[in-house]
Amino acid sequence: MSEMTEEENSGSRAIKRQHLDSTETSLSNSSSDYSCPVCYDIIHEAHITKCGHSFCYSCISRSLETNLSCPKCGNLLSGGVCDIFPNLALDKLVTKYKLVNPGRKLENSSKLGLIAGLRGFVNAESKKLTLSDVDAMLELLTRRKRKLEAESALAQNRLLFEFLERLLCDKESQMRRIGKQVELVKKDVAFVKKILKEWEAKKPVATDIEHTNINEKFENTPSISSVNNCIPGNIQRRRMCSHFDDFVDCYFSLRAKELVFGNRHSTEEDGNVKEKDHEKGLDEFRENLVKFSKFNALRPIATLNYGTDIFNNSTIVSSIEFDKDDEYFAIAGVTKRIKVFEYDCVLRDSVDIHYPCVEMISASKISCVSWNSYRKNTVASSDYEGAVCVWDAGTGQRTRIFREHEKRCWSVDFNKADAGLMASGSDDARVKLWTLNQERSVACLEAKANVCCVKFNPIGASYLAFGSADHCVHYYDLRHAKRALAIFKGHKKAVSYVKFLNGKEMVSASTDSQLKLWNVNEAHEGCVRSFVGHVNEKNFVGLATDGDYIACGSENNSLYIYYKGLQRKLFTFKFEANNAILSASEEEKDRRRDDDVNEFVSAVCWRQTSNILMAANSQGIIKVLELK
Repeated sequence: MSEMTEEENSGSRAIKRQHLDSTETSLSNSSSDYSCPVCYDIIHEAHITKCGHSFCYSCISRSLETNLSCPKCGNLLSGGVCDIFPNLALDKLVTKYKLVNPGRKLENSSKLGLIAGLRGFVNAESKKLTLSDVDAMLELLTRRKRKLEAESALAQNRLLFEFLERLLCDKESQMRRIGKQVELVKKDVAFVKKILKEWEAKKPVATDIEHTNINEKFENTPSISSVNNCIPGNIQRRRMCSHFDDFVDCYFSLRAKELVFGNRHSTEEDGNVKEKDHEKGLDEFRENLVKFSKFNALRPIATLNYGTDIFNNSTIVSSIEFDKDDEYFAIAGVTKRIKVFEYDCVLRDSVDIHYPCVEMISASKISCVSWNSYRKNTVASSDYEGAVCVWDAGTGQRTRIFREHEKRCWSVDFNKADAGLMASGSDDARVKLWTLNQERSVACLEAKANVCCVKFNPIGASYLAFGSADHCVHYYDLRHAKRALAIFKGHKKAVSYVKFLNGKEMVSASTDSQLKLWNVNEAHEGCVRSFVGHVNEKNFVGLATDGDYIACGSENNSLYIYYKGLQRKLFTFKFEANNAILSASEEEKDRRRDDDVNEFVSAVCWRQTSNILMAANSQGIIKVLELK
């Protein structure tokens, strides 16, 4: 073998030095594991505290004489030396370390260790220092202290400067935004003031024809057929003031485009377009303001019971539905019965017990009913066994039954454009489509989770929405059913109901205690508005709408009414405990009072041709309510 060159020898020596350095470093790092946090030397007679830190016995004993807390973490050691125990395992490790590294001193590079070492050096060498040495050290330390103080002050001022700079930027941005809002409000004030002045100028001398012309010119304004109608009432003013912040949010959300593009037109044609958009946005907000203030109260006008036994707990009403002419309504629930009542008779007869025109008995608890939009006597139902049934409400007979769902079927709905088409949703994570002239389903939509509700778009036979336990609303075009047309995300729990306000707006309810308004044509924009106030965490509480107003139940045994343009509730109606409890035994009274806590509104329905709605609670009490 040839001799190594000088260059190879130097490389070999460098590798050995690197290996020794790494060994030293590892030894230094490992040795710190055996250091006492008080004296920073190798632990002698290791003792451990209740909080898990180890010290020399002498160090921790001295420390506890002056302060009954752990020197490492500050944990209270009220028992003093009674709260420390020998750490035999650590003692063995320290002994092995000393055997492997005989005579080696513990190295600790932490700041606390250096400070302790410096203090020890000063204590040991202070007697040897002369006055000049002390003065030199003080001068050096003073300069160092001033430098550190200056650097600290500089860092603090830089942090303060960054905060103030960001705050100034935010406030200037807010000021610009508020400035735009102020200009917009001024513009709207001037526009409305002009309308009022023109009306006041015309009013004293207006003929019937002139009145007609004025109303045509301002057809989107509130009714001005009389002086009294032009003056807002005190109730309207109070309600506007109580919901002022909501109206502010609504106003600026509707006027957002005007804020962004209001001053960007350059031609006369563009100006006319922008002026029309300006009036349109203001008219839309005026409509919200007027409709929100249209009604003053929600009052009951009739009451009836779903169950015949008032002490029977199984009287939950699952569904209420009016027929196509709003003349009859069906009530169904866990008593396995569909009861059909004539609406006018219920209102006309001032009796405590109303008897149904027709009663249809199901084999299982009923979850939902739906009337056919063209065939007056045709009613569909879904039940807890997964069956979908079709009934003749005229004879009370079941005409067809479909049994393809494998689990509980929560919802059924007739298509309003195609009289023979209906859809159902089930816990088997499937939406089935049925026709009245075929024995089996004609199509199936596969979902990834339990389907809780289904609803057809009222203006299109091909569009269907369903809510699911995956927290989403799925919207399908049935002509292209391989995948969803849109998926609306935003709820935090299962979606229990979906209802359409019109062809482009739908509202969903969830057990996250929220309703959400969606635009089906603009799914990418997300939720239009959330409605909060009611309580819904575990039950199906009902949902209904007449196109402008939304009603839903709550788990505090109340009905909530919202207007689609505002987030907060419009009215609430509280169901009272059944009066029959007064004649019950004391034991029965106590049981009923306990049950009252768990009562909830379980079904809601709107009578589309009026300001009448119906609501039922979990005790089978149905209220006919009127918005006045």
